[in-house]
Amino acid sequence: MRSRLHAQIGTLRQLEIVLAVFEAGSISGAADRLFLTQPTVSMQLKKLSDAIGMPLYDVIGKQIIFTEAGRELVATAQEVLAEFERLDMNLASLRGMASGTLKLAVVTTSKYFIPHLLGPFCRRFPKVDIRLKVGNRQQIIDRLRRGEDDFYVFSHPPSDIDVESIEFLSNPLIALAQKNHPLSKRRQLRLRDIESEPFLMRESGSGTRLAIEDFLRQENIELNVRMTMESNEAIKHSVMAGLGISILSAHTLTFGGKSGLSQLNVQKLPISTHWYFLWLKAKQPTIIAEEFLHHVQTEGKDMLLKELRKSGISDRFLK
Repeated sequence: MRSRLHAQIGTLRQLEIVLAVFEAGSISGAADRLFLTQPTVSMQLKKLSDAIGMPLYDVIGKQIIFTEAGRELVATAQEVLAEFERLDMNLASLRGMASGTLKLAVVTTSKYFIPHLLGPFCRRFPKVDIRLKVGNRQQIIDRLRRGEDDFYVFSHPPSDIDVESIEFLSNPLIALAQKNHPLSKRRQLRLRDIESEPFLMRESGSGTRLAIEDFLRQENIELNVRMTMESNEAIKHSVMAGLGISILSAHTLTFGGKSGLSQLNVQKLPISTHWYFLWLKAKQPTIIAEEFLHHVQTEGKDMLLKELRKSGISDRFLK
């Protein structure tokens, strides 16, 4: 027997509203996003709550906390609206015009090369709307669990979510120092040579830090961590200011600039890691998503490898 709940819930616009409130975290934020008044948003949420027979959220202080029923409704709203987006893209394809929306959520370090992937793709498909979310690893994992996007980019993918993935691009982690640092003058360094230097580390939980910690355990090395930072750019500028040395993705130099920095030639470095594109197994890809994945695996990847080679990264770290 088919459920008649859809008749009680009412309109797709109400689903858009509840999803906007969930994503914005506030009634005012959702109203601004949807070009509605706050009373209109509140009224539609009340209608939805009355139809379901349970509250959708609680207000604690000034923060909206969704109830279990509210989160279930949000998950369904995401699925329903995603199906309409897919239909829109399929119909556009039948009309011979590739249009629609591509949603990407990427960890912060990958922001250096993702725009270089998107540029040629957007020129090829100018009618495609791109939505790019950049966040720390935990934020992107949370979006992956909710299935908010078409693709997710990690250097250390989570192992407890049912996903499909491709190993996309090498992500060598290199040692950096200020251009005039004494170590930058030496042709060859051992790990022991950098062990006592003040070291600037990425925050706990970041993919870069996880890779560095795994490497240090294997080599039985303990670095002199002076500062922990949540931003590659903050680390780069701190290295330039002489506050210490660091190990970061080569992409932060190749695509993010290397003025004032010197790559240290340390034995056993770079640390070899990779970038991965992930998507939920349970989520059917749109036509646009399939086109983008093909672009990523072909000309997009070739272009990025060419840039990495230009920056001096050896081919043995680009496999």
